[in-house]
Parts: sequence; C-alpha cells; structure tokens
Amino acid sequence: MVRLVRPGMTLAQIDQHVAKTLERLGCKSCFLGYRQSLNDPKFPSHACLSVNECVVHGTAGYFTRPLRAGDVLKIDIGVSHKGWIGDAAWTYSIGPASPEVRRLLDAGRQSLSAGIQALVVGRKLRDWAIAVQEHVEQRCGLHLVRGLGGHGYGRRLHEPPYVSNVIPRTPGEWSDAERVITPGMLLAVEPMIGVGTGKTRHTKGHWPILTGDGSLSSHHEHDVMTTNDGPQVLTAGLEALPDELPA
Repeated sequence: MVRLVRPGMTLAQIDQHVAKTLERLGCKSCFLGYRQSLNDPKFPSHACLSVNECVVHGTAGYFTRPLRAGDVLKIDIGVSHKGWIGDAAWTYSIGPASPEVRRLLDAGRQSLSAGIQALVVGRKLRDWAIAVQEHVEQRCGLHLVRGLGGHGYGRRLHEPPYVSNVIPRTPGEWSDAERVITPGMLLAVEPMIGVGTGKTRHTKGHWPILTGDGSLSSHHEHDVMTTNDGPQVLTAGLEALPDELPA
C-alpha cells in the first residue's frame, strides 16, 4: 500500500487494489459483509479507509474526492487465511506531514509501542491502557477516542477480551480491565487518537466514525501474541515503512 497510494487516487481504487491483492494471496477480507448485529448494515468494502477526521470504519464510497497532499489516511485491513484472522492498521500522511500531523502520527506509533511493552504475562490488561493513556494524553496532549478499543481475535475477527485504551473511571466500566494476561492470548491492540477531542459522531449509514469536532485523527493497530518471553508482535514491520507518502 505504501508503494501504491498517491495523491489523485480515490478510496474506491485503493479498496480494489486490496481486493485483488487478497485474492492473489489466497486470503479474503473479513471486513467485507461484516455487521455487528442482524439489525446493522453489512460493511460494503474490503478495507476500512478513513480520511482526516474519520477515525475508523471508513468505507470505499463515503469519501469520493481523490486524495490530495495534506490528507491523513488510515488503512485498516482484516484478512481470513486458512481459518485464522489477521487485523492491522496504520496511518499515513499524503505528502510531507505538517508539525501537527507529525505529532499525531508519532503519538500513535509510540503509544502503541509503549502499550505492547506492558502486555506481559502476569500483569493486567489495565496496564496496557495506563501506558497508552499516559503517553497520548499526558505526554503528547492529544485525546484517545472514547468508546473504541482493541479486542481478542483468532478464528473470529472479534473475540473477548475487550482492550480499552483508557483507564476505567467507574466500577464495571471496563469488565476486562483486571483480567490477568496469560500465555497465548491473541490481542489486536489499537490506539485511536483525536487532535481536539476524544468524542465521536457517526455519519448517516452507521459505518464511518468521525471525531466529534472534525479534528484530525489517527489509528495504529498491531496483532500481538502474549508469551512467557514477552509480547510477540505478529504484524511487525509496519513501523519500518515510511508513513509520509510522496505527494
């Protein structure tokens, strides 16, 4: 995707590339046709493609103008391969990042790394949120998006436990917060950050979720397996790729 995405491309073109690549690799999208309940609409795209104030769940058709320099693009791809799930996301600046965008991207990357280091066998899931929230909100002065978080996965896209990015403020707010990390847990962990607010709003049609104030947002996600030797990142390598794409 880093080699492909440039100004002038549309989300529909990017989504078609994802579809063709998954087919070539013998995989299929586990987002296409997904719905949270029988009453919800099915997700219509192969990837979640979210631009600027769209935090997550952007469809290939929600944003129709071509990408241009200065846009912030989140690419979230979930695949099914031989009965197992892979789910990862990263955020890119189209063209050189402004100082504000660079701060946002760095906060996402660094908080993800800090949180993963806390996923140690014998500790609790709340330690992940402590590390992420301290970095994003105290060190960087940005806002973690409320109501969205990571999850277990494996044979299905979403499995327990829920992995909040923020520390619970009231008893029962996050029932998995005190869950002890054990060897072999598969966790898709994903800080989602807004520049101006942690509140969100939904667009018409259910799927895209936007920052409540229209400010820029980021989304970084890794798949992690917990082991006695420390957390193993199964989607390692994303941070080695450039996140400022040529204009």
